[in-house]
Amino acid sequence: MSHSLIHNESASQYEYHIDGHIAYITYDDQNGHMHLTHTIVPEALAGKGLAKTLLEDVLQQIKKDNKKAVAKCSYIVKYLEKNPKARHLFA
Repeated sequence: MSHSLIHNESASQYEYHIDGHIAYITYDDQNGHMHLTHTIVPEALAGKGLAKTLLEDVLQQIKKDNKKAVAKCSYIVKYLEKNPKARHLFA
């Protein structure tokens, strides 16, 4: 499943637009540390691994922007526990 990541700067979130739904991760940029605050996947898109795919795309975008992520969302904290190799992307 491949989707285009949209950086909605005015809403401070990264988004996927899929079949009329929006899955997103909100953030608060604090001097180049992207505090990832919420991960939202609509019920209609749930159960397909979309949150993980979205997060991994967001992490790659943050890396490209020479910034670091900060896990402030329970989903992202759990992701980091299960994927310690991603630790280098976090502050």
